[in-house]
Amino acid sequence: MGQGRGWEGAVLKLMRAKDFEFTVTGGEDVTAGYRRLTFTDGGMLATTGVHPTMWVRLWFDNAGRPHQRAYTLVDPDPQTGAFALEFALHEGCASDWARAAKPGDTIEATVQGTGFEHPDPAPSHVCVVGDPASLPAVNSLLGALGDAPATVWFEGSLDGLPCLADPARHEVREVPRRDGGAALVERVRAELPELLASGPDPYVWIACDTATTRALGAFVRKELGVPKQRVHALGYWRAS
Repeated sequence: MGQGRGWEGAVLKLMRAKDFEFTVTGGEDVTAGYRRLTFTDGGMLATTGVHPTMWVRLWFDNAGRPHQRAYTLVDPDPQTGAFALEFALHEGCASDWARAAKPGDTIEATVQGTGFEHPDPAPSHVCVVGDPASLPAVNSLLGALGDAPATVWFEGSLDGLPCLADPARHEVREVPRRDGGAALVERVRAELPELLASGPDPYVWIACDTATTRALGAFVRKELGVPKQRVHALGYWRAS
């Protein structure tokens, strides 16, 4: 395991990344563009433990070249060594694999770089920016932060998707994807400052396409002056 992964695999090996083999146990088309697969973990959860928003790198074959993509664990169970992954489907080798995957299929995975620290002090308000690709992480985050109220800007439609936001304390604002994410950036820039001023200890979590995440992360840190320890911004995919 770990052979033929190019320079990325070599770097991960130097960083003492842990490699595992997952086995597909089932699949479900949640919507036409969103698929959930269940797996056994090849001993991963017993080795690494579990934390909120935990993600793994899967290795796909892309016309003979290695290609990695990261996915957030859904419902991980260390006792049984089982979990699910959810795929926002598009064009590409990762989505092609997810569409065709069936029980008994295996895929190599690497764990390196994932982590989570609970904000301290606890958030007075959580401001989340996400999309279908980061929805599993959004669900995990909201569950981990307990009773904190949250506002979620979600790029796209949640119709049929497994959103675990609690209407009693989580407000979800859907924003259609337009102009390569520019509509989402404009909406968040207009609405976020008022929310940040509504409490003493806000926390901002951003996970969209790389360009949108970079733009909003810079806005929050540099223009709004939110301390870096109160901001998490990680690009989940690159727009073509």
